[in-house]
Amino acid sequence: MRPFVRGLIGLGVLLLVWDGVVRLGLVAADNLPPPAEVGARLVDLLGQEEFLRDVVATVLAWLIAVAVAVAIAVPAGLILGTIPSVRTATRMLIEFLRPIPPVALIPLTMIVVGSGPDAKIFLAVYASIWPILFNIIYALDDIDPLLLDTARSFGHRRARVLATVALPHVAPFAFTGLRLSAAIALIVTVSTEYLAASELGVGAFIITVSNSPNSMDDVLAGALVIGVLGYLVNEVLERAGRRMFRWSDTTRAEALT
Repeated sequence: MRPFVRGLIGLGVLLLVWDGVVRLGLVAADNLPPPAEVGARLVDLLGQEEFLRDVVATVLAWLIAVAVAVAIAVPAGLILGTIPSVRTATRMLIEFLRPIPPVALIPLTMIVVGSGPDAKIFLAVYASIWPILFNIIYALDDIDPLLLDTARSFGHRRARVLATVALPHVAPFAFTGLRLSAAIALIVTVSTEYLAASELGVGAFIITVSNSPNSMDDVLAGALVIGVLGYLVNEVLERAGRRMFRWSDTTRAEALT
């Protein structure tokens, strides 16, 4: 059975359980509307220009955050992975910053950059740098020393060894980090919209409608949009990774799971 079909079966079971719980009265319909009602509300929202602006605002902030994270993490990972002295000098700082959750920085970010798009982009960049950075560093550590010695024995300089040996080895790992970072960036973007009183975005829509009575269908519809966006992003990146890195054991292992 294809993974996509298995996924549809799992989704169908979830919807049936959800509908059954509501119909049996285990949860009040006001607190958990049935799937059909949420789906109908989602269709209505997708026809409203204001809601579409929220979706576009979230997607644009997410795209910018991922692009900036890649632009920072890739060169930083190559430097830290190839120059031991720099890696040693920055290790304490990195290990101090990495565990700090982005939501803990929301008050400071709002003071420094405000509550507009800059805040959610900044926090999404901060959260999504680490998977790419550490995947590159670990990939460089994992290179077979024999390959490096062979390249050096042919008289290749450091830059050529990096381009011909290290980068092809690192690329699949960096792309896996990108997949993880894309999901993290979306989560942090929506969370910041929700918690930092943003004017636009799906998170801002959810927090606004949640203050209205009998609005759980709107809340769940907004959550469904986020879930669909996350699934589509991961699916596109996964398929792209399989095409670009067919030769890599990393992507072959991911394809089997």
